[in-house]
Order: sequence, then C-alpha cells, then structure tokens
Amino acid sequence: MSVTLRLGLINKVVARALSSTAVLSTKEWRVARGLPVNRNAEGILTDGPDYTFLDGRPTPLLHKQKLRMLRQRQYAEQIVQLCSELDFAKERYQKMQLAKEQEKQQILSDRLKPKGSALYKKK
Repeated sequence: MSVTLRLGLINKVVARALSSTAVLSTKEWRVARGLPVNRNAEGILTDGPDYTFLDGRPTPLLHKQKLRMLRQRQYAEQIVQLCSELDFAKERYQKMQLAKEQEKQQILSDRLKPKGSALYKKK
C-alpha cells in the first residue's frame, strides 16, 4: 500500500516496507510437512459440496470443481500422450539398433569366402 503526500507543488509517493519473512517461513513449514503451500487450494472445505440433498441425490459440481476436474483430465491426457511418445521412441531406437546390427552381419556374410584348397585348409 502506498501513501501519496501532497506538499505544495511536489507530489511524493511513500511506500510502506513490509516484511514477508513470516509468510515465507509458513510456506516452508507447510511444504516440509507435505501440505499444499496455499491452504485454500485443496481440502475438505474446497473439494466438498456446499450442501447435500436429504433424499441422497448427488449435488452438482461447483464451477471451480469443474475447472479443476477438467484441468486434471487434461494433465492425465498429456501424461498418457507423452508416455506413448516415449514408448514409441524407445521401440524405434531398438529397431534402429537391430537394423544396424543386421546390416553389419549382412556385410560380414557378403565378404569373399575362400574357395578350393584354401577352403579345406581353413577347416
């Protein structure tokens, strides 16, 4: 928050200096215990319905709950897509290595072979 002081013809803006060390230590404390940094980001009060029907009907999702669900679904789709791309890349690399090895073996097998008496001496 800033305060504007009017002194004659000169306008000065004076800024308040706020310390954020307590906020930083609170965040570190929450992270160290496995809790979310923002305590309002998730939890029973955020994730649960605002009300319930007495006859047992399900309550409709809230707007933020829908957005969170869609975001999580997009994350899951992206994870599946990236995993399939990774699997494809691994298989392709293995096939390329196998093709190189087969080509090397083909070159070795196509070399000139001894014939006649040299063939019998080699055995």
